[in-house]
Amino acid sequence: MMSFTPVYIPVGVPTFHLESAQDQFERSIRLLRGIDGNFVVPGEMLLSLDKLRDYMQGLQPDLIVFQNLTFANAAYMSEVLRRFDCPVLLWTLREPVIDGGRLRLNSLTGAYSAANTLRAFDYRPFSYVFGAPEEEETVAAVKAGVAAARVKKEMRSLKMAAVGHTPQGFGFGRALDSELMNTFGVELEAVEARELIDEAKKLADSELDSAIAETEKVTAGLDKTPENNIRDHARLLEAYRSYIKNHNIGALASRCWPDFFTAFGTPVCTVLSMLNDEGVAAACEADIYGALSMWIGMQLSHEPVFFGDPVSLDEGENTVTFWHCGAAACSLARHDTGAVVGVHPNRKIGPAMDFGCEAFPEATIFRVGREPDGTFRFFIAEGEALDKPKQFIGTSIVVRTFSDSRALVERSVLDGFEPHFVVIKGLHARTLETLAEMYGFEVCRYTVDADFYRNKEI
Repeated sequence: MMSFTPVYIPVGVPTFHLESAQDQFERSIRLLRGIDGNFVVPGEMLLSLDKLRDYMQGLQPDLIVFQNLTFANAAYMSEVLRRFDCPVLLWTLREPVIDGGRLRLNSLTGAYSAANTLRAFDYRPFSYVFGAPEEEETVAAVKAGVAAARVKKEMRSLKMAAVGHTPQGFGFGRALDSELMNTFGVELEAVEARELIDEAKKLADSELDSAIAETEKVTAGLDKTPENNIRDHARLLEAYRSYIKNHNIGALASRCWPDFFTAFGTPVCTVLSMLNDEGVAAACEADIYGALSMWIGMQLSHEPVFFGDPVSLDEGENTVTFWHCGAAACSLARHDTGAVVGVHPNRKIGPAMDFGCEAFPEATIFRVGREPDGTFRFFIAEGEALDKPKQFIGTSIVVRTFSDSRALVERSVLDGFEPHFVVIKGLHARTLETLAEMYGFEVCRYTVDADFYRNKEI
């Protein structure tokens, strides 16, 4: 993981109530250092432009928490934006005392001034929180800001691979290398599926024992797969691993059908399953933005995520079932069955994964969506993954959504979202919303009362 430097910039002017400002300053530092011990903080409040300039000398922030300890005019934010181009979390303090006497901080007016300046700087994206340091909302917002900024920085070092092209009619998964670099800072390279198949074919049987043993260890029922398919799976696994290592790949989207059935005779499903458990976000059907969604989810949960299609709706249980042919990470499998190996549901060739996923009480459904005009949006919903057996041949997970499941399906279809989503362990909506704000993306989230909204929390 790359180094990450969050910076606290508390500004103000000396004409307000400095005892109150000092108290907020000290409490804010305790909060920030409690969230990330690497927070850079000044030794004193920055109550003049000169003190601000001196403090910023030599800093290289990955996130700025800009706080109005008291009112400060637009010149303070302008000085920050002149020097740095990184995510900004604008923090307004609650007025500590309302007693008919002196206005002690006037932090909120300062926030309006700072936000207006951010907008003037080419609509510079930013996140915002209002509240005192100990308030639950404040703590949650700062934690989300730190997590989102960390993912944003890590993404700038991500190298992805497109293994083959999307099948006809699956163009939603295609991505331009220039677009990924310009928007996310992600490097994308392409390799033909045929090239990895050719590399796999070069491997002798004597070179496959380790890959076969590893597959047997993490799966159940591999012995029911024909011997030639087991060995060809091992060949593919070794070929993909070699390519990933030699090219420093952190995420990939691989073509799967029909090539691996027609040109090789063995599916790539179980290879992708194992790569996901090894920390490489691996999507099938060559869906680049699906793989990017997986990678983001893995950064937040530090675990593999489920990748699949929404295939079934149950209004009675308020659930949506996500399914795919058989590439889910083995570690996601139900404990009572393990990661069962079967065959591809359409081609009837294995090995492909064939199991229901384990239950977990908190789940986030997510997708990096691309609009026809080239802009991006985030699909976000939350719920819980239920204790359900395999729903169809392949791998499946059943999510009871916190919003109305039928409304979620109907609205997302009407909005034209892509048919691939990821299911992430944990509740990460706040962090994903903050990440979208840092990019200036549209947020499409389904709330607990099924109201659909964009770019705001209800």
